[in-house]
Amino acid sequence: MDVHAIPEIPLIAPGDDLAAIIIDALDSSTLEISDGDILVIAQKIVSKSENRYVDLATVTPSSRARELAAKVDKDPRLVDLILSESSEVLRAAKGVLVVVHRLGHVMANAGIDQSNLGPDENGRERVLLLPENPNAASARLRSLFENHFQRRIGVIINDSVGRAWRNGSVGMALGVAGPPALWDRIGTDDLFGRPLQITQIGLADQIAAAAALVMGEGAEGQPVVKVGGLPWEAVTTNADSLLRAKEQDLFR
Repeated sequence: MDVHAIPEIPLIAPGDDLAAIIIDALDSSTLEISDGDILVIAQKIVSKSENRYVDLATVTPSSRARELAAKVDKDPRLVDLILSESSEVLRAAKGVLVVVHRLGHVMANAGIDQSNLGPDENGRERVLLLPENPNAASARLRSLFENHFQRRIGVIINDSVGRAWRNGSVGMALGVAGPPALWDRIGTDDLFGRPLQITQIGLADQIAAAAALVMGEGAEGQPVVKVGGLPWEAVTTNADSLLRAKEQDLFR
């Protein structure tokens, strides 16, 4: 397995042709695209290209948002956006607001972020929402990449998230096209011939986490990573296969 950042990816603006920018960067680099390579793309540049910015000055918080904001010690306008992007609030304490995003992911602040965002052209504070549909965006990008390179290519859109039980953030797959997001090993034998009973591997999350080590979380400016050397067969499922049903989730 090899993991390489794609060099010379410029700052992305609303309306930019993200596929064309990534293709141009790859064509200009010394990196070769091989059959089975997976391109892991930071959620933030997908959201920027989709113009998922919101100017906080345009948000009028609801009474519920104001009440919740006082509890969690956050900007009421931000809390209002979090609620609008969520289907359920799971935890609310000082500094913590964990929700079920409308896409089904359990995450803090509905994935809304301000890191690595400058003000708008008028100097106003803004935030960035998750992509509208990461799975659809992954599928569209994959089709464009495969048509250009004439190779079998996978696409994962990743984001950094915290986890229950553990400190620290890791990369997580929000959108997947091509490789299986969930690798079901149930029924295969272990070292001693015993069939595995419950083993399912979050393959796309593991790839996203590996790519996140190269991407970085600060000023690295490496939002696209090529992962090669992993065997996989194309499937029609996507990142939704990683979502645990509510009735099976002991933490809800």
